[in-house]
Amino acid sequence: MIVNGINGTDNMKLKKMTNDLLFRIEPIKVITESKISEELHYHVNNKISLSENIYRYGSEKYFTLINEVRELYITGKLKLDPLDESLLKTDIGESTTYNGNKVWLDIPYLNEAEYQGKNVDIGKPKRGGSKKFYVYVKDGDKVKKISFGAKDGGSSLSVKLKDPEARKSFAARHKCETQNDKTSASYWSCRLPRYAKALGLSGGGTWW
Repeated sequence: MIVNGINGTDNMKLKKMTNDLLFRIEPIKVITESKISEELHYHVNNKISLSENIYRYGSEKYFTLINEVRELYITGKLKLDPLDESLLKTDIGESTTYNGNKVWLDIPYLNEAEYQGKNVDIGKPKRGGSKKFYVYVKDGDKVKKISFGAKDGGSSLSVKLKDPEARKSFAARHKCETQNDKTSASYWSCRLPRYAKALGLSGGGTWW
C-alpha cells in the first residue's frame, strides 16, 4: 500500500524515527497528573532522561529516583524513552541484605581494595589503561584489573548508546544476556551503558 508516495514499510520507519526524535526531546513524559518529587520534576522540566540520573551513581538518592520512576511507569503515569524502559527492566533499584549490610542488586558492589600496593575502587569503570576503559574487580581474595572496549571506540560509543538498533545489534553479537562473569571483559562491555554518565558518554541504560 502506498500513502502519499510512501509505502507501508517506509511509513512505519518514518513513524519510528519521529517517535525516537520526540523521546530525545522529551525522554520522561508525565501522562497522568501525579504527585512527583522535586528531583523528578527537575528531570521532566529539563528533559533529562533517567539514564542520566542527576544523583551520584550508586548513592541512596540515585536509587530512590529510579524506584519512583519505576512505580509511576508501572502504574501508567509516566511515558519513557526506550533507553529508560530498558533500564527499568533490570533489577536496578532493588536491594537485599548481605552480612548485615544493604546491597543494591544489578549494580556492582562498590568498595575499596588494594591492588599492587594502592587503594582502588572495586566495580567502578574508568577511562584509560591498555584499552578504552578498565575496572578493578574482586575474584575471591584477589583483585584483578579488567581492561575492555576498543581503544579507538571513542565518540562512536555515544552514538551507539542512543541508537536502539545499534544497542540491539551489539547485544546480539556479544551475547550480552549470557555474560555474567564479572572478571571478564565481555561482562563490562555489555554493561557499559550503565556507566555512561560517569565515563563522560551520552546515553545510558543497557545494551539489551
